[in-house]
Amino acid sequence: MMGRMKVLLASPRGFCAGVNMAIESLELALEAFGAPLYVYHEIVHNKYVVSHFCDRGVRFVDQLDDVPEGSTLLFSAHGVSPEVRRVALQRQLHAIDATCPLVTKVHLEAIKYASQGYTVLLIGHEGHDEVIGTMGEAPEAIVLVEEADDVNSLQVADESKVAYLTQTTLSVDDANRIINQLKVRFPAIVAPPKEDICYATQNRQEAVSVLASEAQLTLVVGSQNSSNSQRLAELARQRGIEAHLIDGTDDMNPEWFAGVETVLMTAGASAPEVVVEECLDWLRDRFAAKVEVRSLREEKVSFPLPKGLRTARA
Repeated sequence: MMGRMKVLLASPRGFCAGVNMAIESLELALEAFGAPLYVYHEIVHNKYVVSHFCDRGVRFVDQLDDVPEGSTLLFSAHGVSPEVRRVALQRQLHAIDATCPLVTKVHLEAIKYASQGYTVLLIGHEGHDEVIGTMGEAPEAIVLVEEADDVNSLQVADESKVAYLTQTTLSVDDANRIINQLKVRFPAIVAPPKEDICYATQNRQEAVSVLASEAQLTLVVGSQNSSNSQRLAELARQRGIEAHLIDGTDDMNPEWFAGVETVLMTAGASAPEVVVEECLDWLRDRFAAKVEVRSLREEKVSFPLPKGLRTARA
C-alpha cells in the first residue's frame, strides 16, 4: 500500500435517463420474450453492459439479415434510420424501439427542416450510430460537419435556407466552435428550437470542467466507442490534466498514480455504477484512497418505456 490518496467522485456521472430506459427495455424484453433476443447495434456503447447481456442470450447484430424472420428485435438507444425500420417490417420482426427521446427529437427536427427545403448541417462524428440514423431520415438534404475547418468549404443549394443540428453526445465546446463558424459562413442559418446536446452529456462535461483542476489525474469510466465518454477525457486533457478512459480495473495501471495526491473520477452516460465502485475499491486497496463525492447538479429526468413494454412492467 502506498500513500493516502483523495478521489473526487463527480456527480452526476454514469447512466443517463436514455440509457436507463434502453437497458430496462432490454431487461423487460428478455423477461417477456426470452432468448435469443436481438438488438440492432449495441444497446449502449459500453463493453460491460454488452457482455452482461450477451451472457444472457442477447445477440447484437449490425445487419438485419442476421435476425431470423419473426424474431424480437430491439432498436438501440442511438436510433435507426427509416430504412432499418422498413427492412424490419419486411422481415416481420417484432420491433421494440428503445431510441432515446432526445435522439428522436433530432430525427424529427431533421425531417422538419428537410421537408421545408433546408439543407441540414449535422454536426457530429462520421460512422457513429446516432449520426447514421439521423442522416438516414433525409440523406439528400443532410450534410455532415465534423470540424470547424470544414465549414468554409461547405456547398449548399441555397445559403438562405440552411439549418444545423448536432449529435447529442458531442463536446459542448467543440460543437459551439463549429456553430460559431457556421453562423459566420451562413448568417441566415436556423438553429434548433432547443439545443440538441443532451442534458446528461452537458452535466458530465460541466463536472469535469469544474473539478479537473483540483486533481492531477482524471479517470473516466467508459468504453472507447462511447462518444460522450471520450469527450470527458478530452476535456480534462484540454485543461492540462492527464486523463485515461477505462472500461474497468483491468485497464488501470499503478504507474499512473506515482506522485498523484488527488484523482478525479467520473463515468460516461453509458457506464454502469457497479464498474465505478470496482474502480474505487481498486484505489482504496492500493492507495488507501478516501472518496469525496462532489455534486454539481441533481438529475431527476426519466423517460417512459417503449409502448410494447409498458404492460410488461405492470
